[in-house]
Amino acid sequence: MGKTKQTMTDSIIVVRGGGDLATGVIQKLYHAGFNVVVLETEKPLAIRRTVALCNAVFEGSQRVEDVIGCLVASVSECKKIWQAGQIPILIDPQGEAIKLLEPLVVVDAILAKKNLGTNKTMAPLTIALGPGFSAPEDVDVVIETMRGHYLGRLYFKGSAIPNTGIPGEIGGKSAERVIHSPTAGKVTHKKTIGATVKKGETLFYVGETPVLSPLDGVLRGLISEQVICQKGLKCADVDPRPVEKVDCFTISDKARALGGAVLEAVLFLGHQKNLFI
Repeated sequence: MGKTKQTMTDSIIVVRGGGDLATGVIQKLYHAGFNVVVLETEKPLAIRRTVALCNAVFEGSQRVEDVIGCLVASVSECKKIWQAGQIPILIDPQGEAIKLLEPLVVVDAILAKKNLGTNKTMAPLTIALGPGFSAPEDVDVVIETMRGHYLGRLYFKGSAIPNTGIPGEIGGKSAERVIHSPTAGKVTHKKTIGATVKKGETLFYVGETPVLSPLDGVLRGLISEQVICQKGLKCADVDPRPVEKVDCFTISDKARALGGAVLEAVLFLGHQKNLFI
């Protein structure tokens, strides 16, 4: 459990997950002056890697807008990364470092649609994004991730809208814009994120199997070549909108909305619980 009262600039916030939506959260907390550390898996499955700090796991570091994430090997390295104005990213899917870090806040931004172990004993303030959590039983507050009227809403009692299994609509397309691996195997790219593609064009291979674009559009997301795909894994996303309306390199509106909601929750409950000096 973290210390009971801290200054905001001394406070540590652990964010579990560093995908594109989590990165919107991380940026907001970083801008507010918190010491943020990201806990990730050994092989992050994010497809929007150009706007996901978890890509640092593969590359060593990752810049998204004004935030730089750096892969670290241990908790002891976090302080020097914070002093450099950057975000330490630690491979720790089980959250074992949380006890050593003693954070004031833990944010579950894994977006697994289920609870992978986050609970209220981890920190004085706990926050979770999306379905799979109930407040106040599992965490102090749950944040709505479904696009629409309630996006970013804070639930102090209850749960987020259940997962529909249907991707959000972009450019009039929903499930048809998302590509799942047709087989198991190693990924080999033919196109890069941001490329303009045509329906039927080969985007990448899984093993020897070519994976074709389902639409004309812009390749918005593509899983890392360092991931071994399982059959059915979400591995790419084609945006059907005109190229001038697609931005593959800055944080999305949804991610910014979720970031604002998490910051609101931290400040509102932090002051309510008298956690800040």
